[in-house]
Amino acid sequence: MGLKNDLVVYTRLECESCEEMTCCIEKAKEEGADLVELCIDDFTFSDISQLELLLKQRSLPSIVSFRSKSPINSEGKKTCIQVLKLAVELDVEFVEVDTEVVCHEVVAELMKSRSNSKIIASTYVNGGNPTKETLCNSIINLQSTGADIIKLVIDVAYITDVAPVFHMLTHSQVPLIVRAQGDRGLISQLLGPKYGAFFVCGSLGGKYTPGLPSLTTIKQVYKLQYVNPDTRIFGVISNPVGHSKGPLLHNPAFRHTGYNGIYVPLLVDNVKEFFRVFSCNDYAGFSVGIPHKEAAVRCCDEVDPLAKSIGAVNTIIRRPSDGKLIGYNTDCEACVTAIEDALRERQKTNGHASNVSPIAGKLFVLVGAGGAGRAIAFGAKSRGARVVIFNRKYERAKALAAAVSCDALPYEHLNDFCPEKGMILANASAVGMQPKSDQTPISKEALRSYELVFDAVYTPRNTRLLQEATEVGATVVSGVEMFVRQALGQFKLFTNGLAPVDFMRRIVYEQF
Repeated sequence: MGLKNDLVVYTRLECESCEEMTCCIEKAKEEGADLVELCIDDFTFSDISQLELLLKQRSLPSIVSFRSKSPINSEGKKTCIQVLKLAVELDVEFVEVDTEVVCHEVVAELMKSRSNSKIIASTYVNGGNPTKETLCNSIINLQSTGADIIKLVIDVAYITDVAPVFHMLTHSQVPLIVRAQGDRGLISQLLGPKYGAFFVCGSLGGKYTPGLPSLTTIKQVYKLQYVNPDTRIFGVISNPVGHSKGPLLHNPAFRHTGYNGIYVPLLVDNVKEFFRVFSCNDYAGFSVGIPHKEAAVRCCDEVDPLAKSIGAVNTIIRRPSDGKLIGYNTDCEACVTAIEDALRERQKTNGHASNVSPIAGKLFVLVGAGGAGRAIAFGAKSRGARVVIFNRKYERAKALAAAVSCDALPYEHLNDFCPEKGMILANASAVGMQPKSDQTPISKEALRSYELVFDAVYTPRNTRLLQEATEVGATVVSGVEMFVRQALGQFKLFTNGLAPVDFMRRIVYEQF
């Protein structure tokens, strides 16, 4: 079995029986894997002939590996060597030798006896915060085995720990496979091909592995086979970031417009440190999400006047001419225009139409005083709304109210706040976001006072808040509408004007 692609997408199979392994190989094949790593250390067999049968009958090219998760005894080493020798005898495409389990002499013996198999020498670098020096030393040690390919599996504590990995990929003199473990290591796989990686690991459907994209997203969303050294990097900086739908929208839009870019999730703990480490022009633009929208302002060299007045950015562009970071806010107009359009549609239905903003003069109740809340507060105020802010941390609500010149009230008063009918409610908090989608910021009974209810949360698309608002007769606006509008604004900034509006809208409403 041969490999036809320059970029090989593989998945690790940790199974306990021949039947389970065979089933998983077929599933990996269906999901687009080019190759499977058969992790024999988890495999239970009473006789080596069972493993031999599996290796002969497999339907995909394979790596056979044996990595012990705990200190291994002499009997375990003997089994490991027996497995690796069998794989070489059967001409398995790749045979991986864990240098922490067996000595370099075993690698030399396998190299000498192999016919067509490629030998991979691997090691595990634990402890987090790997330095270039640590990785270089590991690579030198692996190279000394004489193996065809070397492989590093690395623990990372922060996303910035992945930067040395990209350096190693670019400068390694020997074919190198690298995998950074944990959620913050995800970009080691998604961006690896830009730096020369020829193997990318994905997880099998239904078997989530931190730090690994799924096989289906590699093939269908990111299409990593098209990533090359000239690909420009974009992403969403957030914590958490797993809920973001940005990659599902921006990556197809890049391909639709013929733009050589990739958009990835970036799980960032310290936004200032992130920009310090990933400072080259290849990192061209970013969406900014929870909780970094305000802190990111301080990371920018220049800030658009609207974003500056709001005090929060949701988009950052690295200017190619000088590498400076320029901050923008596309949340503000996205939210306000979505609410205005919904109210205008309601007015048309009732036979009323006006060129004045339908928000003007309305009592606008805002829940949440974070980055999105700031954008919405400034936007509503600019349209002439009477804004009242509620936030779990009352001091934060008062600070935003002072900045916007409006009122703030304690969060516990929200359900009882009803000075008039026909108000507008905007939820800019994370209440109701998956996985806590059973929550809502306000009682259903209190919603009867509102003409329109907007929820910035878009996972799930139809939140409990919106469901209950619909049930009491309010007009509802989903966070998905705000998402697509702000994303269109971002995409124009990312690509200097390109934005396939109809295409991006169709993706959002068909897939989200």
